[in-house]
Amino acid sequence: MEDVTSDRTVPVTGGSGRFVYVVAAAAAVGGLLFGYDTGIISAALLYIAEDFAIGSGMQQIVVSAILVGAILGALGSGRLSDRLGRRPVVLITAIVFAVGALAAAFAPNAALLIVARLLLGIAVGASSQIVPVYIAELSPARTRGGLVVLFQLMITVGILAAYVAGYAFSGGSGWRQMFGLGVVPALVLALAMVVLPESPRWLLIHRGADAAAQVLRRVRGAGADVAAEVAEIEASRHDEGGRFRDLLAQRWVRPALVAGLGLAMFSQITGVNVVIYYAPTILATSGFGESAAILATVGVGVVNMLMVVVGTFLVDRIGRRRLLLVLLPLAVLSLVVLGAVFLGGDPEGAGRGVAVAAIMGFIAFNGGSLSVVLWLYGSEVFPLSVRGAATSASALTVWVFNLLVALTTLSLTEGIGVTATFWMYAVVNALAWLFVLRLVPETRGRSLEQIEASLRAGTFRVGAGR
Repeated sequence: MEDVTSDRTVPVTGGSGRFVYVVAAAAAVGGLLFGYDTGIISAALLYIAEDFAIGSGMQQIVVSAILVGAILGALGSGRLSDRLGRRPVVLITAIVFAVGALAAAFAPNAALLIVARLLLGIAVGASSQIVPVYIAELSPARTRGGLVVLFQLMITVGILAAYVAGYAFSGGSGWRQMFGLGVVPALVLALAMVVLPESPRWLLIHRGADAAAQVLRRVRGAGADVAAEVAEIEASRHDEGGRFRDLLAQRWVRPALVAGLGLAMFSQITGVNVVIYYAPTILATSGFGESAAILATVGVGVVNMLMVVVGTFLVDRIGRRRLLLVLLPLAVLSLVVLGAVFLGGDPEGAGRGVAVAAIMGFIAFNGGSLSVVLWLYGSEVFPLSVRGAATSASALTVWVFNLLVALTTLSLTEGIGVTATFWMYAVVNALAWLFVLRLVPETRGRSLEQIEASLRAGTFRVGAGR
């Protein structure tokens, strides 16, 4: 049997430089699976509730099971990728995605569906940690932003595909086909990872400089100064494999932890997944029919995807920080308007159109900023010696707060009302803007080794010179 941690599948001859785009696009299919398997519950939940006769409490457990699994996947994948390599962990994750999709499609009852969603969650959590790191470690500094954001773009494509599948298979037991479709991209990702290269940074530590140089020659193309890049990686090399307890013990890493984990937290508690998970349910109970609610959510998915496309082009042009500072205030405004629409009860007539427009506006401005920057920033800001543990901590933060949001959203809207819920999220978005302003330095155009050097020098802070 082939050793999946080897790099025999990678030619040692020079490449065109375009190969890195192929690698990033193929690996980003993990993002599509992430988006599809988290987004499909949005439409499926309406029919699962009828099929299995479950109430709102059990519905929240069905939704949240994937998030519990994601926490487990995020916890274990970082250390595993440090030991086995980035590539084999992505391959294992693809296989788990396929098994989980089949198990969900054939689940005979709510209990086994929850188990299947838990399994899918493990794959989602692992992919959220390892795929951005894999792409970042293969990408050159000048295009790293756009290439890593391909992961987020594919998440939105997956969510949109889930919405379309939800509309296409709406009614009856069509939710089983919705889940089953997830097998197809899982197999595509698995096949791709059999032939794609290992991370050169992982190879340098575990196989030596020659192995890293072979991959870099392939992905950088003719004329690239591979020797200089290998030397830069080697100069920043420290023994990899830091554990969670080591992160706080190293004071120089703390600014990266504050920025990275803070963005991870705000990406969830600002409420974007309220729309992704519960928009059809909220709209259906607000006077929209079930099919109309799902169709409106397809529009949300289109807007989400388009804004991430815009963000993909902007992160390497205007920077991560400026993108956040420009768009987050508009997300606040969208939530204020959305809450106001529900002030007098369920919207009617033109109010329904305003509600849909406000939801789409929020998705555009929050999804086009925090969601774009989240996985990119976490993959580039942490030093190599603790990257596995730190990115696991970042992904863990995402999924813990995602779970908190999923478990409380329906209870909040029923307890304090829709208006108060959306206005609460508006305040949180404003706090996210202040956090970025004070504590999130720019990383655009800097190599991973340059970012690490600034951390070690104590200059990784807002306003410090590059």
